[in-house]
Amino acid sequence: MNDKDLLKGTTTVGLTCKDGIVFATERRATMGNLVAHKVAEKIFKIDDHIGATIAGSVSHAQVLMKYISAEVALYRLRNGAIISVEAAATLTANILHSSPLYVQTLLGGVDNKGPSLYSLDPSGGVMKDMMISTGSGSPMAYGVLEDRYNEDMYVDEGIDTAIRAIKSAMERDTFSGNGILVATITAEEGFKMLSAEEVEKKVKEIN
Repeated sequence: MNDKDLLKGTTTVGLTCKDGIVFATERRATMGNLVAHKVAEKIFKIDDHIGATIAGSVSHAQVLMKYISAEVALYRLRNGAIISVEAAATLTANILHSSPLYVQTLLGGVDNKGPSLYSLDPSGGVMKDMMISTGSGSPMAYGVLEDRYNEDMYVDEGIDTAIRAIKSAMERDTFSGNGILVATITAEEGFKMLSAEEVEKKVKEIN
């Protein structure tokens, strides 16, 4: 299969904040230069305290998310406790080591050590960082993140920064567009996907 035959996701952002994690993505999936889908889901709930984003082959990403979610649920069932974010990232890396998938993954969440965020490459390389962007629009997103992100910001400010980064990518990267998805993970609320109305309100405030 040629790369152009794959449905692909493009720009994602993950931020580590003082009180949690912020994920943001756009919604366009492309097949070569064709906009194949305008409502692609690129943020996934892995557990109440862990989420992930994907950029790359949609089919590979969906398979990976199902694997991770199942393994994290089995861990909870077998051990009677939640898996740590670091262990979930290691688990994801092991899955990718054994069967590389055409996908870039951000995985983050909040556990008893606080918020943490990891990026994983298609072959299972894993790195921890405070702010990360993946996909074809990431150079534009990083321009915003390098200027606006700081480790002392809280989730509310992180949402604004993440949206600004995705908007910048959408304006300059032809493979990014068709709306914005935002999710947060905090100790108080766990994984929360913002509604379309909440995101639209934030976008208007930024404008």
